[in-house]
Amino acid sequence: MSEQFIEERVVIMNQIFSETPISELLEAGNTLTNLSVPELIEHAVRKNEGVLTETGALAVTTGKYTGRSPKDKFFVKDALTKEKVDWNRNQSVSESTFLNLYQKLVNYLSEKSVNYVFKGFAGSDLEHRLAIQVVNEYAWQNLFCTQLFIKPSAFELKHHKAAFTVFSAPGFKADPIIDGTNSEAFIIISMAHRVVLIGGTEYSGEIKKAIFTIMNYMLPQNGIMPMHCSANQGSDGQVALFFGLSGTGKTTLSNTPERCLIGDDEHGWSKNGVFNIEGGCYAKTFKLSQEKEPQIYDSIRFGAVLENVAVIKESRKPDYDNGVLTENARAAYPMSHVAGALIPSTGGHPSAIIFLTADAFGVLPPISRLTPEQAMYHFLSGYTSKLAGTERGVVDPEATFSTCFGAPFMPLPAVKYAKLLGHFIKENNVSAFLVNTGWTGGPYGIGKRMDLSYTRHIIQAALDGRLDRQDTYTDPIFGLHIPKSCPGVPDQVLMPWQTWSNKANYERQAKELAEQFKNNFKRFSEVPETIHSAGPTGL
Repeated sequence: MSEQFIEERVVIMNQIFSETPISELLEAGNTLTNLSVPELIEHAVRKNEGVLTETGALAVTTGKYTGRSPKDKFFVKDALTKEKVDWNRNQSVSESTFLNLYQKLVNYLSEKSVNYVFKGFAGSDLEHRLAIQVVNEYAWQNLFCTQLFIKPSAFELKHHKAAFTVFSAPGFKADPIIDGTNSEAFIIISMAHRVVLIGGTEYSGEIKKAIFTIMNYMLPQNGIMPMHCSANQGSDGQVALFFGLSGTGKTTLSNTPERCLIGDDEHGWSKNGVFNIEGGCYAKTFKLSQEKEPQIYDSIRFGAVLENVAVIKESRKPDYDNGVLTENARAAYPMSHVAGALIPSTGGHPSAIIFLTADAFGVLPPISRLTPEQAMYHFLSGYTSKLAGTERGVVDPEATFSTCFGAPFMPLPAVKYAKLLGHFIKENNVSAFLVNTGWTGGPYGIGKRMDLSYTRHIIQAALDGRLDRQDTYTDPIFGLHIPKSCPGVPDQVLMPWQTWSNKANYERQAKELAEQFKNNFKRFSEVPETIHSAGPTGL
């Protein structure tokens, strides 16, 4: 479908909404565009949307929605998306459902005394960035967008023409019976109209992930690999990527004083190298400490947003150890807050890829070297555990396979992303590792979480090449190549079966997980046998 066709659809849509078209809403006197950070904070505090903490960060709460709501996210199924989107992993709604909700939501916002608009970009690579605008009901959510996306210069703002518009109206709740949604909350993406509708939920991660989903749809069609990963660069210019779902340690492990942060969550990989899709970070804060994660801790200052972080009333001090609101508490702050961050957030081709998994079974080794085939197998598998609070209803860790380490945000068939990644790995001779940041010595409830200091030593050894020179032991069940030693890590920890008190229990648990790997991978019938055979072998 041509760009001209899409533009014609936008014109038709605006004609349908002749009473409250997008342009009329955005040009109304009650719309404030690209306010400064201090102005947005003033508005948020004056409207009782949040409170200032002792660090100067704005602390807000989001009600019952403290995580993403994947069952409430939809793509409009139309001529543009019908043959491209993987409908086995993505929910569809009709265009009429979208148009009906769109009209209601725009009418709702038009009646507000003030709406906040952010105009900026997604993508640090000037060749591949996307011009976006976000219309917010709440000042604090607009502050979130100001810090999480890429701010335009004065010249860029003057000439800004949004290619995509996101409407976020938490106060507007859908009626599932009338509106065709699953609940009062909804996130609906229309690629033809280039509009995202978000209502009924105040969790700001939905805004961020909606933009990421759009980029994941668009970039591969230009030969660019979109990635749910963090990235950093060493003093030698070597770039590393860290794949993993929320809670596996992407932000923590990529934020290190020894390396420059490129970005903490969403990136693209083009012929030019790696680029950050965002302009900020969205870090988990539960159990955050200055001692263990100084770069994240010190980035939470004036202009940052603390989402669902408990605050001590008298002192206004954030209580990061208190998970009363949710363990998915977050801090949003711009890249400029991060000491040593690369700005603009771009780097060369990576020399190493780290796949992070939080194994709730406690049977995967803390580090494994992967062959190219194993790298593709584990990328497609995307095994980890959903951690408490990351999604609604998740209280305890649950084993899950999230294709490409980001299935909820990958609208195209998984194999398309895998082929792109495989191409870039081969082209640039990239080393790949699987790192378990989950449990050791037993499953969740019996074992313990992997020591962060061990993981940091492991990552450092992998990135500086020391593990390439180590002899390896081949795991008899998973076929993984485990280094026999690693500086700073007890040898026993490297071999997971040696950390269990009962070896028979370990073997039973490991084979159970290996069987889940095998069953999950059956859906990828179109990939070569060399990749199929790169999975667990000892069943």
